[in-house]
Amino acid sequence: MKLKSGDKVLVKDSIIKGVVSKVLKNSVLVLDEDGFELEYQINQLILVKVEQSEMSKFSDINNKMLRQKASLVEQNKRSSKKSKQEKYGVVMEVDLHIEKLVKSKSGMSNGDILNKQLDTAQHKVDFAIKNRIPKIVFIHGVGEGVLKDGLYSIFNRYSLKYEEASYQRYGLGATEVTF
Repeated sequence: MKLKSGDKVLVKDSIIKGVVSKVLKNSVLVLDEDGFELEYQINQLILVKVEQSEMSKFSDINNKMLRQKASLVEQNKRSSKKSKQEKYGVVMEVDLHIEKLVKSKSGMSNGDILNKQLDTAQHKVDFAIKNRIPKIVFIHGVGEGVLKDGLYSIFNRYSLKYEEASYQRYGLGATEVTF
């Protein structure tokens, strides 16, 4: 197989796909969809001649079975959106930035601010347990980690599962708690 720069390729036995950025003597550099440049042997790659989405443009849309399948796919898309909401239920978001909790922070010491944030978090955890809310995302920011440590202390007291919240949705400085 002869590859050249710009060719779309798939990596065998993997979900990685990308574009050939450079052909070396015995290997190829591939720029994957996430922007990473990875080196592969030529025999590890499959040349993509026609994108699957391009092939589907030429389908016979008047074919009865194809129309039925398209209809089923559309119904499944609609029902999967509902089932995701049912599966995860309501996700409560709590922004613990002090500006969101009080009208004015003037006159409050750092200790007062931290106590207000932790009290709010404690009340929200109690509320979620009482009302059977399955998940809460606490937005706490990055800072020095004092608030985050306080939150983790509350979560551990209740033996709750927690992890960093979705970076794509919240960036850094958010923790997701599952009840």
